[in-house]
This record gives sequence, C-alpha cells and structure tokens, in this order.
Amino acid sequence: MVITKMSWHPQYRSSKFRHVFGKPASKENCYDCVPITRSVHDNHFCAVNPHFIAVVTECAGGGAFLVIPLHQTGKLDPHYPKVCGHKGNVLDIKWNPFDDFVIASCSEDATIKIWDIPKQLLSRNITLSKKELLGHGRRVGLLEWHPTAANILFSTGYDYKLMIWNLDTKEPVILNPVKTIDFHQDVILSMSFNTDGSLLATTCKDRKIRIIDPRAGTVLQEANYKSHRANKVLFLGNMKKLLSTGTSRWNNRQIALWNEDDLSVPLIEEDLDGSSGVLFPFFDSDTKMLYVVGKGDGNIRYYEISAEKPYLNYLTEYRSYLPQKGIGIMPKRGLDVSSCEIFRFYKLITTKGLIEPISMIVPRRSESYQEDIYPLTAGSQSALTAREWLSGMNKGPILVSLRPGSELVNSQPQFPERTISNSRPLESNRYLDRIERKMTFEDAKKPHKFQDEKRPRQGMDQVQEDRKPWLSNGFDLFECPPPKTENELLQMFYRQQEEIRRLRELVNQREVQIKQLELEIKNVHMNSGTY
Repeated sequence: MVITKMSWHPQYRSSKFRHVFGKPASKENCYDCVPITRSVHDNHFCAVNPHFIAVVTECAGGGAFLVIPLHQTGKLDPHYPKVCGHKGNVLDIKWNPFDDFVIASCSEDATIKIWDIPKQLLSRNITLSKKELLGHGRRVGLLEWHPTAANILFSTGYDYKLMIWNLDTKEPVILNPVKTIDFHQDVILSMSFNTDGSLLATTCKDRKIRIIDPRAGTVLQEANYKSHRANKVLFLGNMKKLLSTGTSRWNNRQIALWNEDDLSVPLIEEDLDGSSGVLFPFFDSDTKMLYVVGKGDGNIRYYEISAEKPYLNYLTEYRSYLPQKGIGIMPKRGLDVSSCEIFRFYKLITTKGLIEPISMIVPRRSESYQEDIYPLTAGSQSALTAREWLSGMNKGPILVSLRPGSELVNSQPQFPERTISNSRPLESNRYLDRIERKMTFEDAKKPHKFQDEKRPRQGMDQVQEDRKPWLSNGFDLFECPPPKTENELLQMFYRQQEEIRRLRELVNQREVQIKQLELEIKNVHMNSGTY
C-alpha cells in the first residue's frame, strides 16, 4: 500500500514584479483645469508620446483636442490653443509611433485627419490638417497605426467597415483606402495588432472575437463563446495568446484568455466585479505584465502572464477614489528608467478637470540602470515602408535599449524637456555645450591607437557640421516666446530649477556607472593575476 504524502507548503512564484506599486504624480506635476470631453464613447480620449500629451476636449461648434507639451504641467490657460478642424465631436486620437510630431484624429463628421504638430509652442489654433481621409459613410470611431510599417493607418466606422489607408502619398485628400473589410455585422468595438502587424484581432457589437489577415481581408479564427461577451481584445505580444475583457452571462465584468490558434473555448475566465464600466486592457510585452483599467472607477489591476498554467497571475491593485473617464499610456522609450519606472498611465479625471500621471514602479535600492527589467524594446523607427508591407512583407519592430546614453533610433528632433523663459539659452545648456564641443575637439586631435590617420580629420569635419547656433536637442531656443505674465515667468523659473536638478541626477548616475566600471576593471586585473 502506497501512501501519498501531502505537502502543506504553499506554492510561491518568484517574480521580480511582485512588489510593483502605483505612484501618482504630485499636484504640481499634474495637468489641471483641462476641459476633458464628456463623450459617452468607450475610447481612451488621450494619446501620449515622449514630447506631448493629447486629450479630446469640449468645443462648441465642432470637435477639437488639445496638444500639451509633456513638461508643461500645472494649470492650463483657459485660452490655450486647440487643434480644431472637425465639424463633429472627435472620437479617437492616436500619435504616429514613428513620428512624434504627427497625430491622427477621427470624428463624428465621418472624416479622418492627419495633423502636423509644430515643434515650437502653440500660439494659435490649428485648423488646417496635413491630410484628410474620406471613405467612411458614417462616423469614425477607432484609429490604429500599424506597429511596424510606416504610414499605414487602420480605421473603423459606424458603417461597419474597417479601412486600411496608405498615407505615403503627396495628396492632401485621400478618397479611397487601399483595402476595405466589410464582413462585420455591427459596430467594431476594438482592434489590436500582433507584434509584426501581420494579424489583426477585433471585437464587434455582436460580441464575437475575430482574427483577421488584414491584407487578404479574410477571417482566420472566430470566437462565438456564449458565456463571455467580449468588448475589448488585445494580442499578448509573441505569446500566441489573446486577452479579452467583457461581461459574463450574469453581467459581471470579466477577463478571458484565449489561444490564438483556437478560439472555441477560452483558456481561462475570471470574474472581477459587478460594475458596469468598460475594462481597458494594456499589455507590456517586455515585462509580460497585464494592466486592466476600469472606466468609471479609479482602480488599476495588474497581472503577470506566464506561458504555462495558471497563465494569469494576479499581483495587486492600484486603488484611487477618483474615477477615470479615459486613460493614456506612455511608450516605453519615454519612461524614467532612473526611478525603475516600467509603465506610466495618464488618468483623465473629468470631475476635477485633471490629468494625473501614475507611474508603475519596481522598488529597487540601487540607483544604477536595471538591465533585467528593461530588455530591448520597440523604438521609434519603422521596420517596413508602406509599400513593402502592402506587398506581403512581415517584419518585427526595431528594438532599442533604454539605457541612458545609448543611441535611440529616432530621426526626429526632440522637443525640449523644459520651456525656456527667454531668448537666451540656459547657463547649464551653455556649459554642457562648451564641454561637449571641447571634448569632441580633443578627441578629434588625438587619434586612437587602432585608428588610421584619416579619423581625426573626419572628427573635425563632423564637429563643423554639428555646430549650430543655440540648439538644444535639435530645437531652436530663439523660437520660444518670452513669458507674458508673472505666473508664466514663475513657471519658467521652476522649470529651470527642475532642469538643474535633473542634470545633477544625471551626473550622479554617471559617477555611479564610473565606479562600477572601475570595480569591474579591478576584478578583471585580479583574475588575470591569479592565473
């Protein structure tokens, strides 16, 4: 007789993200007095990139949205310029992932507009768009840029059509999309791409989940599971899985995990609560973390996704008494790696006219760069052209490192992190510019031991080409207008102080890195001496 002994020790999962916590920004780092839209559509109403935050706003006589420089926090001027060219309410906005100064918007007037955002501060309303897309017969509800191909935009409308647009043309008005997919029987509620953009998942008002080949316009998989009425769907990176949020048969809010190759039955279902607001899912493919944000409540649940059972591992929940109307997320290349920030939300609080950043932090004692929580991530350079993708090519995103000082793949000039108070450059910028030029000249005069004699001359030529009058991050400081009020002057002063503090932190980080490299060199010498 064999007796099986039961182990009373619980099963623990070791994870570096077990203690992730949400940290709301202080009052002075929020965006106050923002007239956030009161539309009842279940969209995010907010789009963020490393330079700007865009939010749909209330506007009389048409639709508009605000584009605010990311570091222009505090109270917003009531007369702040808007982007207003639509004749109906704006329903969705999305930044171009490969150009931080281009944004797309769609509206109830059945049009899609592409806007160029100037690099200098806005001084007047923008009413003239770069391109206008006319193809939908009814209002356009959703937009999505292709994740790897440049100038490919997807749109869905209340005419039940999904359209693919090629923006790589010089025509200001595009009348015909390159592809129209019209087999949906009702309004499309959400869409999501896989990593290389070869597949598209959609949810429809008929509560079905479909996986589509967008270029062929065919349905590859379809879920018709009665006990889960899907509202939003999301590809989980390269894990061959999908996640959907919706309601159960008893109208509880529910999340379900699906196998990409078999949508007949979900791998797992989990009821969350009995609230009625829509659940917005967000997935970080670098950390394999899933965030579920509830509309109408202030909570953010987060999980860790694993390849084996139980697949969905609950971590914890960020709680707040302020309900969110919409949500925006910062791309990974815009995070603060010095504070171990792995995700950042921008929460729209309509009741207070407030946009509150919430940072998800991994608690670490070390101030050095944490390589294990920041793997290579998608950069800002496209992997394919529009013509290559339309011809049938597939390619994953171009990956970059988030380590400070590493060269990011970004051909666009960056917006300045701080607003300059007058036409003269900051003393800190002047000082850093002098040091950088001096070091460049010294390096050019001293050829490396393993370089040929032509390299010093090339360094001198490069310095002459890069020398531009008063440029900071590729931005002309003379374009910044001087402050007009005492309040603006005070804000400029605080931003300059913040820039000085940031530079000091950068110097401290460099000193820590230097000490670590010295210790590594010392260890190498000691090891070589022992052998």
